[in-house]
Amino acid sequence: MVTRIGTNQRKTRHKLSQPYRKQGKISLRSFFQEFAEGDKANLKIHPSVQKGRFFPRFHGLTGTVSGKKKGQCYEVIIKDGNKKKALFIHPIHLKK
Repeated sequence: MVTRIGTNQRKTRHKLSQPYRKQGKISLRSFFQEFAEGDKANLKIHPSVQKGRFFPRFHGLTGTVSGKKKGQCYEVIIKDGNKKKALFIHPIHLKK
C-alpha cells in the first residue's frame, strides 16, 4: 500500500465546517456538559477544538458513554461494522 500523506483532517472540508450562525465563540455549556454512564451521545466534531477529537470516519454516529476517563474526556463505545470500539472524546464533540 502507498504511504498516506497528511493528517486526520484531510478531505474533511464539509465535515469540519460550521454553519454560518454557529461560528464564533464556543458555548461553555457544551464545553462543560456532563454525561452519566449509559447515556447515548451523538458524535459531532467541533472544528475549532482539536483536543479530544476522534477520527472523522465516526462523525455522525451514536455511541454509549461508558464512563469518564483521561481527564475531561469520556469513553464512548461505538459499533463499527460488527466490532465494538472505544473512543476517548472531549464533551464538546458530543451531543445528548
